[in-house]
Amino acid sequence: MERFKKPAAKFQFSKENKIDYKNLSLLQKFISDRSKIYARRTSGVTAKEQRLLVSAIKKARFLALLSTGGIKK
Repeated sequence: MERFKKPAAKFQFSKENKIDYKNLSLLQKFISDRSKIYARRTSGVTAKEQRLLVSAIKKARFLALLSTGGIKK
């Protein structure tokens, strides 16, 4: 029986590439085309980085820097 191999981190964060609500190019890498936040398993980040990403994405959405993904008619 083979064990599931955990994928390596897809996104490596450097010191100058901070997780912040103003860094929109970084945040858009973790959002699908329907504005859903990717799961930690999918994105390959640590739990601490995922918590920081989610709070930054929600803050950017509140300030209308990112779309909320509402249905358009």
